[in-house]
Amino acid sequence: MSPLFSTWRLGSLELPNRIVIAPMCQYSAVDGVPQDWHTVHYGSLAMSGAGLLIMEATGVNAEGRITPGCTGLWNDAQEATFARLNGVLRKHGAAKLALQLGHAGRKASSRVPWDSGRQIRAGEPGHWPAVAPSALVHIDGEEPPQALDAAGLRSIRQAFADAAARAARAGFDGIELHAAHGYLLHQFLSPLSNQRSDACGGTLEDRLRFPLECFEAARAAFPAERPVWVRVSATDWVDGGWDVASTIAFGQALKARGCAALHVSSGGVSQRQQIPLGPGYQVPLAAAVKAGTGLPVIGVGLITEPEQAQAVVAEGHADAVALGRAMLYDPRWPWHAAAKLGAQVSAPPPYWRSAPREVKDLFVGAKIGMR
Repeated sequence: MSPLFSTWRLGSLELPNRIVIAPMCQYSAVDGVPQDWHTVHYGSLAMSGAGLLIMEATGVNAEGRITPGCTGLWNDAQEATFARLNGVLRKHGAAKLALQLGHAGRKASSRVPWDSGRQIRAGEPGHWPAVAPSALVHIDGEEPPQALDAAGLRSIRQAFADAAARAARAGFDGIELHAAHGYLLHQFLSPLSNQRSDACGGTLEDRLRFPLECFEAARAAFPAERPVWVRVSATDWVDGGWDVASTIAFGQALKARGCAALHVSSGGVSQRQQIPLGPGYQVPLAAAVKAGTGLPVIGVGLITEPEQAQAVVAEGHADAVALGRAMLYDPRWPWHAAAKLGAQVSAPPPYWRSAPREVKDLFVGAKIGMR
């Protein structure tokens, strides 16, 4: 049995293998509503053979979107469209379906990447005021965000709960809260972006407070039998910033509150970050967080080859591996990995005859008759 293609439980969720499709923003929604592009895009990924598909970062309110093209889940139209999308994906694909919920904080009100990705400034079309723990810019020269007051914190906390409830009604098997990559919850965690003097800033315990409250709100609003987990940046890659020890403390607190796993990434909160890029560069972070928290972890970060992914799981560094750009480049990556590793993978019957002769047993349950 290939370790990468062995079964896995994410909380109560039974998965046929350890391959996860990481959430990747498509910047193609209209007023937060998924479009035909999302049906085509996610339809392909749902049929890829991966065990779990996590859909893109979705704003819990309008101000929490990264760009005007980001998906949202704060109204009935968005919920109904996600429900229809999930129905299509379940009919034709085998992947379990999850949604990443988040708030962009000071990274909100930005242009889409192919239109520079820069901040949309006041007075420009599409602008809205960004909010954050503190009125600190992400990039020098940007307009500063508004520091959240107590009413703003209550509103966002409730938005996480409401979005989690909508995700449940839309039929998602699980949800992931985005506390990484320099977005709002990460901004509260990191001392580089959180310079508050109230109960949500200062000490590590206080900086954990608001992200933990948002997790508790989402966990309470999502069915108990379905898992909720968190994506974290294990380090800011900046001296004096958020680090692995802090991530472990956060993970331990999340575990006590019913968190099913941690999806371990890094960076994103500071332009001063010094990231040592290389194949699997974030895997040691995942291994350290796994050891320090006892939680299952999903490893990610330049994991591109089947043998490399399998070694991450086989050697116990992570319980599963997530692929992002590699899946965009090769949406059949799990098929090709199964062929290389001598495993089987699920595929729709119309595709069964595509397997090369030397891997004729590639697809689970495949039977082909020709006239």
